[in-house]
Amino acid sequence: MKRSDAPEPQRRTLLATALTALVLPAHVFGKSDPNNQDMTDMKIRLTFADRSMSASLYDNASARDFFTMLPLNLTIDDFSSNEKIAYLPRKLTTEGHGPFNNERPYDLCYYMPWGNLAMFYADYKHPGLIRLGRVDEGRDALHLAGKFPLRIEPLP
Repeated sequence: MKRSDAPEPQRRTLLATALTALVLPAHVFGKSDPNNQDMTDMKIRLTFADRSMSASLYDNASARDFFTMLPLNLTIDDFSSNEKIAYLPRKLTTEGHGPFNNERPYDLCYYMPWGNLAMFYADYKHPGLIRLGRVDEGRDALHLAGKFPLRIEPLP
């Protein structure tokens, strides 16, 4: 077959494929929507300064990777005026991450450049974050100023 005889993609086929990619849910094409994630049954407890918080993790590769590391003994410390941070022993997978634009206080995130957890207790917006989950109970603990030993463990 000569090169000129090879069938060329029809313009309609290309247009239909592009429109399908926009209309179908993102998970069909292998990437979830970071603005609309489902919660999982992965629940954790974070304990520091005689206070305890519980959080639910989202259904994404980074949250699952984080959950496999538990239990962890870390240090939690203040950072900026809206968050507490804790450094993980290793970086998490960033597979399937993407920007999100519906940030809310009490999100539990992973900051990719530094490899740390970021627990927000006030409004925030920053590139480089992957949302891991949400603090469900004990949110007031995040407002306690200072540096403390932190225990993170899975809840049954």
